[in-house]
Parts: sequence; structure tokens; C-alpha cells
Amino acid sequence: MKLNFSKVEQAFLEEARIKEISTQIPYITVENFPKLGLFTALRFIEWAAENPNGVISLPTGKTPEYFIKYTQSILKNWDKKSGKEIRAKYGLADIKKPDLSGLHFVQIDEFYPINPEQHNSFYNYVIKYYIEGFGLDINNALLINSDKIPLADGKSYSEVYPDYKIDLSLRYREAKTHTERLQQESLLMIDDWCVDYEQKIRDKGGIGFFLGGIGPDGHIAFNTRGSDLHSTTRLTPTNFETQAVAAGDLGGIELSKNRLVITIGLGTITYNPDAVAIIFAAGEAKADIVKASIESEPTTKYPATVLQKLKNSKFYLTHGAAVALKDTIDDFYNLGTWTHQKTERAIIDYCSKNKKYGDWIEVDDLKKDQYCKLIPGLNEDTVQSVIDSIKAKIDKGMALEKNETICHTGPHHDDVMLGMMPYVTRQLREANNNIHFSILTSGFTAVTNSFIIELLNDTKRFLGRGMIQMVNYPDFFEDGYKYKWDKDVYHYLDGVAATDIREKKRGVCHRIVRGIVSIWGIKNVEDLRDTLNEINSVLRSSYDGGKNPPKIQKLKGLVREFEEELVWAHFGVQVKNVNHMKLGFYKGDVFTENPELKRDVEPILNQLRKLKPTKISLAMDPEGSGPDTHYKVLQAIAAAVKEWGKEEDLSDLKIIGYRNVWFRFHPADVETIFPVSLNALAILDKSFTDCYLSQVNASFPSYQLDGKFSDLTQKIWVEQHKQIQYLLGKDYYYQNSHPWLRATHGLVYMRELTVSEFLKEARELESMMEGIAI
Repeated sequence: MKLNFSKVEQAFLEEARIKEISTQIPYITVENFPKLGLFTALRFIEWAAENPNGVISLPTGKTPEYFIKYTQSILKNWDKKSGKEIRAKYGLADIKKPDLSGLHFVQIDEFYPINPEQHNSFYNYVIKYYIEGFGLDINNALLINSDKIPLADGKSYSEVYPDYKIDLSLRYREAKTHTERLQQESLLMIDDWCVDYEQKIRDKGGIGFFLGGIGPDGHIAFNTRGSDLHSTTRLTPTNFETQAVAAGDLGGIELSKNRLVITIGLGTITYNPDAVAIIFAAGEAKADIVKASIESEPTTKYPATVLQKLKNSKFYLTHGAAVALKDTIDDFYNLGTWTHQKTERAIIDYCSKNKKYGDWIEVDDLKKDQYCKLIPGLNEDTVQSVIDSIKAKIDKGMALEKNETICHTGPHHDDVMLGMMPYVTRQLREANNNIHFSILTSGFTAVTNSFIIELLNDTKRFLGRGMIQMVNYPDFFEDGYKYKWDKDVYHYLDGVAATDIREKKRGVCHRIVRGIVSIWGIKNVEDLRDTLNEINSVLRSSYDGGKNPPKIQKLKGLVREFEEELVWAHFGVQVKNVNHMKLGFYKGDVFTENPELKRDVEPILNQLRKLKPTKISLAMDPEGSGPDTHYKVLQAIAAAVKEWGKEEDLSDLKIIGYRNVWFRFHPADVETIFPVSLNALAILDKSFTDCYLSQVNASFPSYQLDGKFSDLTQKIWVEQHKQIQYLLGKDYYYQNSHPWLRATHGLVYMRELTVSEFLKEARELESMMEGIAI
């Protein structure tokens, strides 16, 4: 296969040092998420300069963040020294600055129906970030505006589909009522609109430059798994994986499950044989679907395989997103110095792949394996060396920690729990450990409007029945509300112990009252009742997924804070030891701001100065596999640790890296393995269900499981146990002399880094984030 690379692509290809590309669709890798944005921005600018009147189709969502920022920054600084340097470095020194106003824009997809003025509509996104942000001419744009798609009798979609649900079976069956006849006629008119939209794209010659992300099921645009490779623009349902991803946009899975989409088809994307089609992906969470999409023959199972028919199609990937590719694995084993880490990975993967226990493996078996045969000095002791090193990691995890000051950090509430709860609970059982929790963002976006409305109604009922007695204390509205926050926690957990739903609700409502008094500055009971009604009214008039007013954001954040306090109060942790930092970069916008020194880093630094921890735990997500707050929080912590290191000797400080439901470590990549018993799994599930009130219904689930995050966490820990069980054998557990290991049915994998090792891993991402201003 002859590979075509532009000047920009050639420059990045040389930086990537990829030795061989054996995939069906070519790919190029970069180090991190921000650099992925730089790469796509430069390639887009290169194409736009060559095709000033071309047809473009650009993505929505969070993945384009750095693409948009770098495109704007490069064009803004075109003739400045920094701009010239970056263009020279990547092959654009001699091109003329493109004028983007001549480009023709095609919107890729949209929820239907949706108010185009809502900030979570893709139409709104396109107008804000591309038409206005890039200076495109809206008259040259083909857009999907729900208000402008004609329906039967000239009615609006809210009149025809008042519950926003569209019955696609009306395409094929007889309409039985007047309402159904109206909806059927409207549905066929929508289909006609889609046909017309498709024709307009083709009349323009098709899309010349397509940039898109890839969904967990492999979808591009909203062409989900099973889509016809020749599909055109259409109104269509989605699958669970896509709905889970869209839940954040629409305000919960309850809404995204029932919302249809209009999307251009796979045939639309590939209509122009000369089109440049780029799929970009970041993080290890995308690794498996990336591998399937670019190593498989064309198939409806993996929609992106359709891009094989385009000579100018490429995948742009971070190292994490490319980690499962055969080329990447080959390079891992064949390049550089051989390490015991490589031996571990080869042997563990061999056991899992062949479902063979370590003690049963013969040297001749390993000599037939593509990667195990590369192990230097391969002999009958090789497998035992891996068994020994994995056992050492388990022993390290079981080692008792005493007299430690530990600061567990989480980007969001529940991250620490879902990442390593059994490890933390063992530390908490040692009374001479001083343990603190720092949750760095408010997490209000994870609380639905309907959940808050229900809490407000409960609070009003309890107030009316005189069951929130603290409001009658003479000093409550002056400063009494500031005290006894631990009492709310204890009250709620008493209700848990007694399986008393009413008392649990009362405990929550006490905290809601304290929060409203604090946030709104309430002075008496009557004001409190009026404010409860006011908040209720605001939420009922808001659209789901919309950005709430700041005070309501704080109230939602307060709910998440209470939930976190409840979890750790199971083990006697007081409210004062659960620090809610509410860093300022987290505002609920489409793109989360980058951390700032004064606003975001200094609060963490001050916390470190105060606590003087000997261990700090954090979510290790340098490529944004999970929410984008993960890697931004990582950078804020790294910056704080770096500054603290200028004041204190941190040579003994340990950084514990965990991962949770968004992505996983390989056991060869970690220093510590912590055994998890059935008891620990039961505690995880019960405490999550009882404490994370706003999350138990999984309104914002992972695409991997339609259920609670605690269920997915258990599934992951059990799978990790099976991974190691193949190596060590079942008898290692059930015949072990240690009762803990005999009770083990799950494993948690964790990194343990020195400060210098941690800062080295964080430094490259930091420099890229700073470089957006070029």
C-alpha cells in the first residue's frame, strides 16, 4: 500500500519515529492530548491554504479542544516569531496565511429534536467555535437546525413531538390516531430533509476535509456499529455506548436513550475520493477500538473501516490510543533495551491469551510465541522469575503502612473510591495514620436537575412538618448553620444502619438547608421556603444538560461533597479531613479551562504545606482517557508538588497513581498490586449505593456497563484478578497460608513513583498546555 503524507504529516511522522505501518489505514502518533490538537490544527491549516474554497466537516465535543485553540492561536500569531518557528518546524514556513472565510462548512450531526439555542446543541457549538471562532461565512454553511426542518401542517417539533420521542416504526406501519398521522407525515418530511441535505453536500463535490473523533463502539459521526458502509444522511437511533457518551451533553442517560440523531452517513464522508479524512483519538480507553478500526478489513462492525477506500485517510493518535496496535506492541518488544517489565508483559499476556496457568507452561511453548521467544536467556526459570516479581508486587500491596500522613486526591468525588477503596480502607484502619482526602473539583455537572428538584421537595415537606428543628435555633441563620456538619453525616448513616429511608432523607435535607443558607445568605425560615421555591422554579424552567446559574452549581457541588463525606465517615473520617477544593478552572463549560498558578495551583500547594504528606495519591490519566478534568488536575497537582519541592526535601515523598473505570494499568506497568476480598467488594457496593445518592441511578454511566460505577469497578478488579490468576494459579490463592489471600477475588493495580519520576511524566503535557499561546 502506497502511503500519502502531507508535509505536516511527514514532519510529525519523523518525530514519531514509527518504523513500519502495517495497518489498513495509516496512522501517526504524538505524545499527548494537547499535541494531538497541534497536529490536527497544522494539518487543517495546510489543507485550507491549498483549498481556500474547499468543503470542510469538523467535530463537536471535547476532543477538538486543542485543535480549535491551536488553529486560532497559529493564525493569530502567523507572522510573529513564535508563529514562524512552529510553522517552520512542521513544514509550513513557505505557505501563505489561509483565509478561512471562503471555506464551505458541513455540520456532521445533531440530536433531534433539540433547541438550537441550547449550549448543548451541536448547532450552537458549530456557530460558536467554527462559524464565529474560525471566521467562516455562515452563508457557505450547511447546518442542522431543528427549528428549520419543516414538519406537518407547519407545526414545530415541540407540537408534533411534545415528549421529544419519535417512533421510527411509523415509517413502516399504519398510523392509528390523529397524533400518529401527524407524526408519521412529519417523520417522512424529516427523511426528505435529510435526503436534500445529502444532495446539497454532493452538489458541493462532497466533503474535502473531514475531521472526527471515534466513539467507544467505533462510531464516526453518529454512524454506530452496524451502520451501512454506504449510508447517507438520515434520522437514526443510537446504541447504548453512544447514549452513555451523549448523556453528559443531554443531562443524563434517561434523556439520551430516547433522543434520536441526524447524522451524515459513511457514504457521505467517503463520497469524494480525494477527501482528507482524519480520525483523532487520545488515551488508552480508545486503544482497543482504534486497533479494531484500522487493523480490520471493511466491516459494519467497525464503521471507521470504511475510510480504507480513501487514499488520504489517516488516524492521528496519542501513544495511549495506539498502545494496542500490533505495530506498537512489536516496537515495544523489538526496540530498545530488554527489561524485566517486557518479560512480565510477555508472560502475563501469554497466560491470558492461551488461558494457561504459569506452572503449566513449557519452554517450548514460549519459543513458539511471537514475543516470548524474544526474551533473552529464555529457559525453565523465566516464568518463575515473573511469578516471583508479581508475588513481590502483591507483598508490597499487603505491607502494613504505619505513621504515614497521606493525602488522597481525586479529580471528582468518587474517583478515589472507584480507584482504590480497599487500599484506602486498610490505611484507615491503622489509627496512627493521618489520612486526608482532597477532591479538586466541584463535580456539579454529575448531578441532574431532577435529582435536586426531588431533594428540594423533600426539604420543603420536612420543613412543613417541623422535622428540621435546627432552623428554630435562635442563632441558626446568623452562624449556627456553620457548625455540626458532621452531625448531618452521622444522622444519615444512622438511617443507613437502621435501613430507615426517611431518616436518610432527613440527613440529606439538613445538609441542603445548611447549603442554601450559606450560598444564598438566608436570614429566616420564610426566606428559606421562598428560596426553595425559587430554585425549584429555575430548575423546572431549565433544559436538561444546560449550564446552571453559579449558586445552583454550588448547591449541586454541595451534594457531591456530602456524598464523599458519607463514604469516608464509614471509617470514622471527619468532615474536616475531607477537603473540597473546588478549583476555579472547573466551571461546567464545554472546554474546561487550563489550571492557573494563582487560582488552581496555590490552593493545592497550601494544602501540601499544611499537611506535609508522606504519600500523595492521584488519578494517573495524562492523556485524558476519562473526563478532561483528569489530566488537568494531574497538571495542577504536579505544579504544586514542583513548587513545594523548592521549599522541602521531597526525596522520601511517594506518589501513588491509581486508575478507575475509565482505563486500566497492565500489571507489568505497576509497582504495587493490592488484593481485594469479597468483603471489600461488598463494602464498595454497599457504600456506593448508600452514599453516592446522585450517582446510584447511573444517569452518567460508563459506556462499558449500563449500571452503577461500583458494579463496573468490581468487574474490572475481578478481571484483573483473573489476569494474575492465570499466571499464579488458583491454588496460590485458595491454598495460601495467609487468610487475606485465601479471601482474595479481585486486585487493584497501582503505580508508586518518586517525585522526580512523577514530574518527568507530567512535564511533557505541561509544556504542551503552556504552548497554546505560542
